[in-house]
Amino acid sequence: MPVKPKLGQNFLDDAQAVQRIVAALGDLSGHTVVEIGPGAGAITGALAARAGRLLAVELDLELATKLRSQFPSECVKVIHQDVLTFDFAAAAKAAGQPLTVVGNLPYGITSQILLKLAASQASLDRAVLMVQREVADRITAGPGSRDYGLLSVTVQMYGPVEPLFTLPPEAFIPPPDVLSTVFRWRFAPRFAELGVEEDGFLRFVRQAFAQKRKTLANNLRAAGVPPAAAASALASVGIPSQARAEAISIEQLAALYCSLETQRAASTSRSSPSC
Repeated sequence: MPVKPKLGQNFLDDAQAVQRIVAALGDLSGHTVVEIGPGAGAITGALAARAGRLLAVELDLELATKLRSQFPSECVKVIHQDVLTFDFAAAAKAAGQPLTVVGNLPYGITSQILLKLAASQASLDRAVLMVQREVADRITAGPGSRDYGLLSVTVQMYGPVEPLFTLPPEAFIPPPDVLSTVFRWRFAPRFAELGVEEDGFLRFVRQAFAQKRKTLANNLRAAGVPPAAAASALASVGIPSQARAEAISIEQLAALYCSLETQRAASTSRSSPSC
């Protein structure tokens, strides 16, 4: 099967890695699994033998056709579709349960797929995904590391992540120019736990990490937060005035957001005309 570079196709060709990926998903009996980009079917066969139902979402029509001939329809439903348009909520409703997701994600649209999964989190239970190692390092990083940033906070707000193992280029056909890391993501959003509103907090996080070389206070000022308000909020939650966002934990960022929102609400109330 010829490879199509424009689709980011690097097919896994390591039987041991396949078994490790499937094992990382846990017990799949009775579960509906969505495989993102099954490609040549290396992982598909192992999943079909363990899952209650498998939905294989493949963008390449030629590959989708081959997969349909390779796997019985009663075991695997091959869906020729872009995963970015796939309706996880409808699939979960049809399954009567949250979905398990697995996939070797194309490097070019990794972030878009991660955001798609985050937006679909109510329909998902867990995912085991393979991405470029440097992306996995960013996804799983904690505060204080050079890899911690916007992607780390965004993904981790939808549930805990953990790196599992890294594969060399020779585990794929054709070999990519980078290492690939498999990580597990359990969907358990933290917005309610931390007392923050989803869209507002994620917008705030984008502002906080807008310029990595700038302090958090300067990034907030650039986003329109009055300097006095930024300084007061930072002090109220114990964040040093010269701290950068990459040094601040998710819990501290949530506390800072709440402090700023409280100030904003109080300011709005004071400026409202009296009856």
